[in-house]
This record gives sequence, structure tokens and C-alpha cells, in this order.
Amino acid sequence: MNPLLRLHALGQRIWLDNLSRTLLQEGILKKLVTEDRIAGVTSNPTIFFKAISESPHYREELQKLKADTSLSAEQRYEMLAIADIQAACDILLPLHKSSKGEDGYVSLEVSPALAHDAAGTLAAGLRLKSAVARDNLLIKVPATAAGLQAIEELVAKGCSVNVTLMFSLRHVHDVAQAYVRGIGRHIESGGDARKVKSVASLFLSRVDTLIDKRLEAIGGTALPLRGRSAVSLAKLAYQDYRATFSDAAFGALAKRGARPQAMLWASTGTKNPAYSDVLYIESLIGPQTVNTVPDATLAAFRDHGKAEATLETGIDAARQQFAALRTFGIDMEAAGEELQAEGLKQFEESFRQLLALTA
Repeated sequence: MNPLLRLHALGQRIWLDNLSRTLLQEGILKKLVTEDRIAGVTSNPTIFFKAISESPHYREELQKLKADTSLSAEQRYEMLAIADIQAACDILLPLHKSSKGEDGYVSLEVSPALAHDAAGTLAAGLRLKSAVARDNLLIKVPATAAGLQAIEELVAKGCSVNVTLMFSLRHVHDVAQAYVRGIGRHIESGGDARKVKSVASLFLSRVDTLIDKRLEAIGGTALPLRGRSAVSLAKLAYQDYRATFSDAAFGALAKRGARPQAMLWASTGTKNPAYSDVLYIESLIGPQTVNTVPDATLAAFRDHGKAEATLETGIDAARQQFAALRTFGIDMEAAGEELQAEGLKQFEESFRQLLALTA
């Protein structure tokens, strides 16, 4: 049996961390939804830069857009991206309807240039939501301080949100609280909470890349701790998540239709070839979670992955990992802030490349 199908029975959904017109127009995404039960799609500036620069399906439209000098480079990019997002939403719409709004979402990110601009993020998120005009759209917002303000406001206005670039337990906690406040406000204003969906994306492989380098620099007894930090972080984050969304305060909101914010595992393509290529799937399988995977990781898990409930095992070992890292002077919260800043720089650079491509 395809192990990807087994994940559904364990309460986890797999989303594809990729989007392009090649996938859309050549029937690839539709096949993945049908055969592998892919339940969502994520996008970001890096993904769109790769798609637009490599896929032949953009060339004719891009030439026409460039001929219209009244358009800015960002407007041209958005017109290309929005069309792709709409097409993906339409492919996933039957799943969205049959799951009563639990599955079938596609994510579109606001400009990384707005990462520290709460008002700008709010305005961009609402504008993109209106432009896409699909119920199964998630507006993607980074978990910066300004992003947290925008997340609460977007949710309060009934906008479904994918929170991105989380790298620490503090990020997870603050994002969950922003969502709870927002959905509470939405309900109090008379909104239908059942129409609002949110996922919180915790990035993993980048955590191991950074922490492993620091452990290698220390050497000696620090070396056995390599390759364990990201999974430990995710397991502890899930414990915090369960505590937040099982307490009485959220229970009262749930009775009025509020959905729990789902944990999403991102950056799940293994970067270190010494580690299993399905490490960030097999280790983190559990209910009310999403794993968004690149094509290669999807293929690897389909080929040799094992689908077993693992997310709530090894919790004590995860806590011990964090304690051991502290003894070597490694602060996981500080590392999370560093990784978020690096992630923003990467997306900002990809966005600049995108605008150069559409200029």
C-alpha cells in the first residue's frame, strides 16, 4: 500500500511544497491529488522564481505583460502567480468541499518586503484574498512581530492564514495566541468561524543545519546530539499546541465553530545526506498536522516511507536534547530568531529576483 495513503488514517495531511504551470497544465498536480491524496499546496517567492524562470508555460503571457508598460514588475508577477493559485485552488476544491473545509488549501505569500509592516501586510493579505477569490486560499504571513499583528487582524476579518517562518517554541506559542485572539474577535463580530482555517508552519531542516554546525564546532561529547534538534523542536511544539487548543478558553470558541490551528512541518527536505531522506516525515506523524514536502521527499516517502504514529513518542528524549544543548551554550530560542532573519533574507532575495524576471 502507498504509505502516503496510510498517513490519512493517522490524521496527517501531506501538502506539496511546489507549484508551477507545468504541474497545473500537464495534469501532474491533479494526478498527485488523485493517487497520493495530496491535500494542499504551498508556494513562496523561491518556488515562483523557479517556476517562472524554468517552465515554458509562462513565456507567452510574460511577454504580453511586459509589453504593457503601465504595469509594475510586482503587478506582472502577481498576475502570473494569482492565475496559478486560482488554478490550484480549483483542482483542490472538490477535496475542500468534501472535507467541509478541513483540506484542499493553497497558500499565497504576501510580499517579503512587508515582513515588518503590520498595516501593509494586512492590506496586502486582504487585497490578495479578494483577487484570488477562492474559499480554499490561505494567505501566507511570516511570524515576525509585525506579522503577528497582521495575523490577528486577518483572522479577525475572516481571512484564512498560513503562518510561515517559525523556528522556535516561542514562535509557536505567539502564533497560536494571535490566532486565538483573532478567531475570538471574528466570532464576536458575528463572523462564521467555520470558514476560517489556519496552519502554523514550523521549519525543520534549517534548524538541524544550524545547530549541527555549532555542535561540530564544539566537538567531543557534543557530536552525538547532531541530527536531533529539529525533530525534538517539533515534538515539543506539538505538546504546546495540544495544550493551547485543548484548554477551556479555546474549547468555548470551538463550540462556536472555531477550528484548531493545525501544526505544519515545513522545510522537510533532508539537507544532510547522512540522514534519512524521510527523516522529517517518519519522525513526526500525528493527528491534526500537515507535512508540506518538496517533490523529491514526496517520491522518497512513497517509495520507502513507513507510516506509523510517532509524533507523541520520545517526548522525554526531546526535552533531554534541549537540556543537553543548553549545557553546551546553545540557546534554541536565539537560534530561532537567527533562522527567521535568515529565512526572511532568502525570501527577500528570491522576491527581488522575481521582480527582475518580470521587469
